[in-house]
Amino acid sequence: MRVFCDFDGTIAKVDTTDLVLTRLADPAWEGLEERWTRGEITAAECMRGQVALIGGDDTALDAVLDTVELAEGFAAFVAWCQAHHVPLTVVSDGVDHFIVRILERHGLGRLPVIANHLVGNGELGRRLEQPWSRAGCAAGSGVCKCQVAARSDERANDLRDLMVFIGDGRSDFCVSGRADLLFARDKLAAYARSRAMPHHEFSDFHSITATLAAAHERLARRAAI
Repeated sequence: MRVFCDFDGTIAKVDTTDLVLTRLADPAWEGLEERWTRGEITAAECMRGQVALIGGDDTALDAVLDTVELAEGFAAFVAWCQAHHVPLTVVSDGVDHFIVRILERHGLGRLPVIANHLVGNGELGRRLEQPWSRAGCAAGSGVCKCQVAARSDERANDLRDLMVFIGDGRSDFCVSGRADLLFARDKLAAYARSRAMPHHEFSDFHSITATLAAAHERLARRAAI
């Protein structure tokens, strides 16, 4: 079993990029958001343009990030994964610095994070690098979550090596079809329902832990046969 989990709106209670933009960016970021919503630019293009508009020094940026709280039960979920040797990776179309800063504040900085890469600072200007993008990505995102999952599939050599995905938004639509176990809420849950995709809807990580614990036990029993 291996777990991939979205960050904004899933692990974090809010969309951290939207929070930072609202607090620190030139209002022109909203125009880029509207263009993306109308389909005039991709999500990746929108993110690059918006990050370049973020002002404030690093202290101001980190002060905004330090207000972000995590979803109920996430720390306990991380502890369960570690105790049962279940790899857990945060995979997000958000910003790596934002995610790492928040996780570290909650004592979870050891988690691997795959996200867009923030370069620069408030004095020199900021820009977004997107090493996990892929030409032709169905979501048009800076992080192609399908590509991340596909690379993990290549390393999986056991039929019991189930891929679990946890998410909530549009950047999760494509990869959700690759999941053996899908946990979804908000837009992702609506997407799954509209396509009759098997999934578990969740409100916090306590229910996810309980469901995965039961699945992990079943797999262990089968392996012992």
